[in-house]
Amino acid sequence: MSKYQLIATAPMGLEAVVARELRDLGYEDLMVENGRVNFRGDLIDICRCNLWLRTSDRVLIKMGEFKATTFDELFEGAKALNWPDWIPEDGEFPVEGRSHKSQLSSVPACQSIVKKAVVDKMSMTYGTEWFDETGPRYVIEVIMLNDIALLTLDTTGPGLHKRGYRKIATEAPLKETMAAALVLLSRWTPNRPFYDPFCGSGTIPIEAAMIGWNIAPGLRRSFNSSDWPIIPADLWEEAREEAYDLLRDDIPLEIAGSDIDREAIDIAYASAKAAGLGQEIQFHTLPVAKIDPQGDYGCIITNPPYGERLGEIDEAEKVMRDLGFVSKKLPTWSFFSICPNKQFEHYFGRPANKRRKLFNGRIECQFYQYLGPLPPRKPLA
Repeated sequence: MSKYQLIATAPMGLEAVVARELRDLGYEDLMVENGRVNFRGDLIDICRCNLWLRTSDRVLIKMGEFKATTFDELFEGAKALNWPDWIPEDGEFPVEGRSHKSQLSSVPACQSIVKKAVVDKMSMTYGTEWFDETGPRYVIEVIMLNDIALLTLDTTGPGLHKRGYRKIATEAPLKETMAAALVLLSRWTPNRPFYDPFCGSGTIPIEAAMIGWNIAPGLRRSFNSSDWPIIPADLWEEAREEAYDLLRDDIPLEIAGSDIDREAIDIAYASAKAAGLGQEIQFHTLPVAKIDPQGDYGCIITNPPYGERLGEIDEAEKVMRDLGFVSKKLPTWSFFSICPNKQFEHYFGRPANKRRKLFNGRIECQFYQYLGPLPPRKPLA
């Protein structure tokens, strides 16, 4: 089966996490760049990666890359690519675009040129100059960077953070992909208790439970490429059957979350139930100062309120202090918090063992990591 150049896009700062996921899935010869990880795969790998990648935004097919300082160069380069190999005569093929540090700075113009080039190439194959575009969706993207044009096909559709379990969200929710990244960066394992004291709509605990049970995050949704004739339906069925076979729902989980907002807790319960985890995660309406996580060697992973207005800033500082007090009562626990406040360590009461720059949307944050002792190893039988 043919191998294709594939791209797993990555939120800024998470490229290494996406690369680690791909390695864990068995992919080698990765090339990590800003915002993406390049790798090779065949058609079933498109299915597997869309089903399994927790921290990537989407999976793209790299159609071509070439220098383009004029619209003629962009047109000829785009026309030379093998669009009819992927897009059928009835395919819908909108063109999206971005441009940075390039002479071709007009994104609408670049989109128009690429669209015309694709139409011309498809006309040569299908013998028509008019395409109704009523069939499956093939989103083409042209990215201009330093006068180099990268053209891709999007196999995903709505971003991979849309798992399908979150029908309603609280204000300023954390994306599912970022929540999963925080859990993966913490190296939490399902034999340890887990708690989120600012759980909001429950995204971090739900993502932890999905990781703990090895639930493929894309198992409950479809993708643009699910409808592509080039990818046989039995490949999608094979990839989904593999995912079901690898699910480990016999592992006991100790996962809980809390929030002071009762409405948020109701949303969290509904999301957990939609994810098939309604019985596995406990949610409580509590202020952080009153939480009492049970067990030893657990992990608290959380996204505390940031505060943007004066009263909210005061409250945000208070909850950071409260979280620090809680940590003193849990000496065997590890604490992980994503926060843009550069004074977090001051309010928490001690410096973090590690910090990592991440972006929550467009907000630059630090992922503060307070590493407690690891659970003692069980003696070999």
